[in-house]
Parts: sequence; structure tokens; C-alpha cells
Amino acid sequence: MIQELKVSNYLSFKEEVTFSFEATKDASFEDNQVVEVAPDVRLLRFALIYGANASGKSNLLSVFDYLCDFWFDIKKDISERTNVVPFKLDKNTPNQSSFFSLKFYVGGKRYWYQLELGKTKVVSEKLFFYNSIQPTMLFERSLNNNISVIVFNTAVVKVGSIAKEEITIKCLPNMSFFAARNQVNVSLPIIDEAIEWMKNGIMRIISPKMNLFTFAEEKIQEDAKLKKHILDFVRESDFNITGIETKIVDRDVPQDVLEFILKSESFPQDEKNRILEEKKYSHIKTDFEHTVKNERGLEKYFMAPRFQSNGTHHIMGLEAAIYKALERNSLLAIDEIEFSLHPVLLIFVLKKFLEQKDNQAQLLVTTHYDLLLNEIGKLFRTDSVWFTEKSESGATRLYSLTEFTGLKRIASLQKAYRQGKFGGIPKIISTNSKP
Repeated sequence: MIQELKVSNYLSFKEEVTFSFEATKDASFEDNQVVEVAPDVRLLRFALIYGANASGKSNLLSVFDYLCDFWFDIKKDISERTNVVPFKLDKNTPNQSSFFSLKFYVGGKRYWYQLELGKTKVVSEKLFFYNSIQPTMLFERSLNNNISVIVFNTAVVKVGSIAKEEITIKCLPNMSFFAARNQVNVSLPIIDEAIEWMKNGIMRIISPKMNLFTFAEEKIQEDAKLKKHILDFVRESDFNITGIETKIVDRDVPQDVLEFILKSESFPQDEKNRILEEKKYSHIKTDFEHTVKNERGLEKYFMAPRFQSNGTHHIMGLEAAIYKALERNSLLAIDEIEFSLHPVLLIFVLKKFLEQKDNQAQLLVTTHYDLLLNEIGKLFRTDSVWFTEKSESGATRLYSLTEFTGLKRIASLQKAYRQGKFGGIPKIISTNSKP
């Protein structure tokens, strides 16, 4: 589970900001929204972020995608860039390093990862774990004359000189230690435990325009339990869907597509040979069963996906992703979770996730739907709410609702938010212009 993220000089984050899943002393929803990962360490399973358009909400979520990509991106040569994007609205920051710090728990063990890098190389990369109050270094990676220097804590990490040299050689200055380590056949148990979490503990961000239905189709075809879960969900949600059938079918490859594939350099030659020989491709075919009641009684009709609403497509993919997060105890970040969802259905989705007990999955969402603020104390906790606000310099400020006093005296947090008491809303400027 993630405890804390710090980031600076990345996208709209100029100065360091801190996001935390650590719970306050509030005891509400303790059984299903708070996980005690270690003695006296209580982490939240849910957080939502409010803010005006272009205030940096999505940028916070994108930090997790960037780290997941960077950790395991194997560079071919040192000319490739790290793909980090520093804060651009200042003449100095584009040439300065970006900084990331992530604290997380794996099986009750606390890790602390630090990364400092520029556009072309990693300045510093460190991993610690805690077996006492003070962190213990596992490895520290730096640069010397544009060559990676890796130091292991040999009291904790047992690594032979040959394996260490091989990791060092493969660790180009523009890539992560973890990408290099994955290319070497060596056992580093306490580090590998963190790597396994890095691979599976953070899912890809879900954005509003993402085609989630294709994702749902693939997962339903692979997983019978997920199929049952989705079907139960759409039945409960009153979508008038009583069955979902998927199967793999072969289709002929259109001639123009075939010619494009054969000319493309992105397709492996063996795949080109297979397509040329078979001239077919596999496709998932989905049909929805609808049961209706009319003057003849109950009747069943099957309809293709194109006859389902965008909302149906979206909610199926959304629920498939949430199911996988619960299954893997992963972090799932969703940008604008209210997209294509009726407010009642949105609350239903959140309630289904939040009522899960004995689960360490975490849900981090952004939203503009301010009526959710009136669900504090009914559906989720006060410390689950965060805000982003952009300063005059264009930098994002991130802060928690718990930083405000007198919340219990406010009759409607939604109205207070609309009135600007918490910030994080658009500042409408009248220009007095006439059409």
C-alpha cells in the first residue's frame, strides 16, 4: 500500500508537494476504509481530489504512470531521454532536476524510494527499508563521469561481485536501477519484493476518453469470476442486461489492412508471415442478453455492443479495472471518475469498493462532482479529500481538507466549496466584453 508521495519540478509541480494516504485519528469507517499495515500505521483505501480545470489534478495521477514506465524501461543507448517533464513556467526549472519520493508497504515491510533525474540522466536513485525507526539503505545509485555507480548495503543485500558488475554495466545513466536489475539473473530477495510490488501494485491510470470496453471484453473472456462480477453489477445497476456472452472468432484481414501490416516495420516478421499465410485475425465477439417483459410475457433478445450506451461501455470497463485492483491489492487511479456516470451510479460504484473488508486496494480519483462532499461521514472520511489549486506562477499547490478548522460547524461542505472556502475552484474573471 502507498503511504506517501512527494514530487517537485514535474509538470505543474514546481515546489515540493506531498500527497498522503495516512489516516488521521478519526475512527469513522475504520473496518473497511482504513488498513493497519504496521503497528500504529493506518493507511486509507480511498482518496479523491477536487480542483479547477488545469489545476494539476491529473498531473498528480500521472506521476504514478511515469514512475511505472521509468522503472522498467530498458534504454538501448545513452542518447535516449528519461521522458521526465520539468516545470516549464520558469526560466530556471527546465534545466533543473525533478524529484520523486515514494513510501509504500509490502507485506508489512516499509520501503522508501527516492529518485532525482534530469531530461537525459539519473542524478540519484535510492531504496531504503525500515526495520527500526531509522531507514536502512538497500542500494544507492549515483553518477561518476556519466557512468552509474551502484552501492549495495552488503549487510542486508547479498550480491556477488560479478552480478553487481553486470547490473552496473547494464544500468545506463538514463534508466532506472530496476530496469538493469531485471536483465541480470540474480536473487536480491528484499529488493525483489519491492520490485514485484512496483510491477503489480500500481495499475495504469484510467482517463475519461479511454476505451474501457475493449479492456472489459478481454478480461471477461479470460476470467469467469470477473464475468460473473460484471454481470451481477450491471443487474444491480438496472441496466436491463441479464447475460453477457463472449467468444473468440476469426475474421478475414481486409486487403488494405494486410498491405499496411506487411509494409509496417513495427510488426515482427514471424507475425507478418503468420498473417500472410492465414489472412485472418482473432477477435472477441460480445453479445448482451436483454430480458424484457411485455404482453407476451418474458422475452430475451441479444444485442451487439454498438447498441449499448457509452455509459454501459464505460461502467463495465471501470468495474473490471476496480475488480482487478481489489484482486491484486493495487492502487488504481481514475481521472474524472464521474465521466459518463449518473450521480446515483457513481455513489454505487464507490460504495461497492469502499465496503470491501480485509483488502488493501487503494482508489485515487479526481472529480468535479462536488455533491460528493455531502457524502463525507456517510460514505467516506474527511481525510480522504484533497484539493489542487494553481498559483499565479502557474504552479500547483496540493492540500488536504483536514487542514481546515471548523468543518463540523459547516452545514454543507458542498456549498462551502462552491463559495470558495476551500479553494480549488475556477476563478471566473469578467472582461466586460460584449458579443
